[in-house]
Amino acid sequence: MRIGFGKGILLGIAAALSLAAAEASAQAWPQRSISFIVPFAAGGGTDAFARPLAQQLDNQLKQRVIIENRAGAGGTAGASAAARATPDGYTFFVGATHHAIAPAIYPSLSYDLERDFIPIAMIARPPHVVAVNPKRVTAKTLPELIAAAKASPDNLTYASAGLGTTHHMAGELFQLLTGTKIRHVPYRGAGPAMQDLVAGQVDMAFDGLGSSAGQITGGYINALAVAAPSRNSAIPNVPTAAEGGVQGFDVATWYGIWAPKGTPADIVERMRAEVGKALDTAYVKETWEKNGSDVPKIAGDAFGAFATSEIARWGKVVREAGVKIEQ
Repeated sequence: MRIGFGKGILLGIAAALSLAAAEASAQAWPQRSISFIVPFAAGGGTDAFARPLAQQLDNQLKQRVIIENRAGAGGTAGASAAARATPDGYTFFVGATHHAIAPAIYPSLSYDLERDFIPIAMIARPPHVVAVNPKRVTAKTLPELIAAAKASPDNLTYASAGLGTTHHMAGELFQLLTGTKIRHVPYRGAGPAMQDLVAGQVDMAFDGLGSSAGQITGGYINALAVAAPSRNSAIPNVPTAAEGGVQGFDVATWYGIWAPKGTPADIVERMRAEVGKALDTAYVKETWEKNGSDVPKIAGDAFGAFATSEIARWGKVVREAGVKIEQ
């Protein structure tokens, strides 16, 4: 006897089987270690959040999450490598605000943040601070620093994590807002930049709290202002830039995770859920607070839309500052 099935029933069976296969795939993943490509040198702000998150994900996924530091070209070299990675769910990209700035700075990027990646989630958002080496800069307040910079244009130097990074553009924005001229000294990451600031090789930095909080609380550098609407709990005695007379100096280095385009949707959703779970743990919350960051609740398409808005925002600053970088 022949048993027939209607087209609708067959389609329903196919859909159910497809869903079951996807769920099985997500449950089976991961079966080996996962790589997080961090496009800056070890010891910087990106590391300050990527490494604790990777440690927490190790525990949750029962597989190692390995940090691969690939520094160069203001973070774009690592981004390019991540965009070319096999989209099998075993390579993810830990980027930052720098990568929303890059399209306006670099004329011929080999990747497109919006086209070549799938947004997973924002993971941290620490504000920047105006920090100085106390042995090189005698200013104790933001107005004193501005007065010194205006008295000797291009005499003071500021370190950044590299050309086109948030640190660099924070410096450009600060100069636009204050009418000062301060010489830019780019490094291959926030880690090396901070080392030289502490050592007294440069005068100051517009650094994210992720890499500077420990140096500030340890007394190695002085923070004159926080580039945020309100004071930060990690350094509550440091006034905001607005309190120091500089309105509109609101800069944070946000960090996020992306998957290379083509990564299976079920794995993307599983990683998104695992990251959300990790960010909600006491360990991560305490670490983030120590590093001066809140725990953002922006993931998926909302995170992608936010990154797009940041590309527009920083593109305007780049144009107004007249920043040009030759590749």
